[in-house]
Amino acid sequence: MNLRLKFNLILLATGLVGLTVAGVFTHRLLQQHAEQEVLEQANMMMESALAVRKYTVDELRPLLRKVPGDEFLPQTVPAYAASRYVAALQKNHPDYGYKEAALNPSNPSNRATDWEADIIEWFRTHPQADQLTGARETPIGPSFYYSRPIRITDGACLSCHDRADNAPKAVVARYGAVNGFGWKMNETVGAQVVSVPQSLPFERARQAFYLFMAMLAGVFVLVGVVMNVLLSRLVIRPIEGMARHAEELSQGKLAGAELKVRGSDELAQLGRSINLMQRSLGSAMDMLNETLGPRR
Repeated sequence: MNLRLKFNLILLATGLVGLTVAGVFTHRLLQQHAEQEVLEQANMMMESALAVRKYTVDELRPLLRKVPGDEFLPQTVPAYAASRYVAALQKNHPDYGYKEAALNPSNPSNRATDWEADIIEWFRTHPQADQLTGARETPIGPSFYYSRPIRITDGACLSCHDRADNAPKAVVARYGAVNGFGWKMNETVGAQVVSVPQSLPFERARQAFYLFMAMLAGVFVLVGVVMNVLLSRLVIRPIEGMARHAEELSQGKLAGAELKVRGSDELAQLGRSINLMQRSLGSAMDMLNETLGPRR
């Protein structure tokens, strides 16, 4: 096994270890960034929905209540306003979602699905929790959900959701006297659930990972080529020249030219030592010839 092969095997092993370590670290880091991006998107949607609810309560509801007549206007309900806001958003981004899901809602469209009901039940069994996150598979790909509990902390909510005979007639006329009643103070009746797609951030992370690894591998190959060129010029060629010269000396060819030595590194010192050996052998042979000459 020659020196070049040994060097390249060591370089290859070192490069593979480096690529593996860098790949594992980079993949984990990009995955964490993708997860953080998804969480930030979900949190932004939740905050936007809460802002719409607050706007409805603080500014829109007082104006709509001045409209004459006893007709129930769903636009005065914060949950309705937030849902309509997200519905408009879904026209261009159908994989994003927001729902104020309840186990017993007045509006049937707010009734919790099986997986939303599981979230509500979790909040019921964890009354101190204020949020729950997770992921689930959907027909359009993996989706991340961010949820907050809906707990009855304001007695005004019970004016419409306590008993049907106490609820406003306009509400009963619109939604009926069966659903959305029987709520109690401090009860967890539902959950605000935001859904955002995971596929796009994770796809971007995957592409960034492949690009980074390709660039890193390219740099490794380039370094390997440069190192081989330098190894050939600075180490292998000088050593091969010294080896040929030493072989000639071993054959008694002491009258040839000495090695051309430049620099002060280890190979240069070796070359000077070979030249010194050549001169010493030449002097020794001359002395030996002079000693043996008269005896003939």
